Amino acid sequence: MPVLAYILTALAAYLLGSIPFGFLVAKAKGIDIRSVGSGNIGATNAMRVLGKPAGIAVLLMDALKGFGACFLGVLIYSFYFNQFNGLHSTSESIPFPSQAGAELFATIAGIFAVLGHNYTCWLKFKGGKGIATTAGVYLALAPWALLVALVVFILAILLTKYVSVGSIAAAIALPVTVWIMTPHNLFLGLVTTALGALAIYKHKSNLQRLRAGTENRLGTKKSAK
Repeated sequence: MPVLAYILTALAAYLLGSIPFGFLVAKAKGIDIRSVGSGNIGATNAMRVLGKPAGIAVLLMDALKGFGACFLGVLIYSFYFNQFNGLHSTSESIPFPSQAGAELFATIAGIFAVLGHNYTCWLKFKGGKGIATTAGVYLALAPWALLVALVVFILAILLTKYVSVGSIAAAIALPVTVWIMTPHNLFLGLVTTALGALAIYKHKSNLQRLRAGTENRLGTKKSAK
């Protein structure tokens, strides 16, 4: 497989993931979401600042970025596989794209979609925390593991009333579940662990507020900073 295929997959997925839907939706309402609430461009802050309909819309669009990037990765893999092998194969023996190759490209695309969301080039490489985008990625890569993480996410929020606690719990549950469900897929396990660690790192300010007792609970509005 040409190196160009990997580069194109990473670049296209990053650009797709970098679309700052939370910022754009808020901007359409005349609000710079970076200067209100927690200052984050993700769905949680959008919901608090803009209301539930806008927050849900941002959530879905951010998740769609992750899912769409994985699908795009598979398309790029299939295209380059057919182009490359069509030139080097005989008419008697034409290879077919493999599931492993498609999964590899989807995983690479997922990584860069999350990085694009978290470090968007359109906002000086300051973005969101990647929870919704990661969910979209794993809807494509490992839907059953995502379901487990979603249940953990909901239970943690119900028990604590903190969205951040739910997000961190899900960031731990997802890689653990992936390792258990797909122990043969070392690359996916390592990638999921890295993305989980990144998600927790992006919640460092939430962890500080949790320790200080100043973290915003679900159902309350956060004053502008």
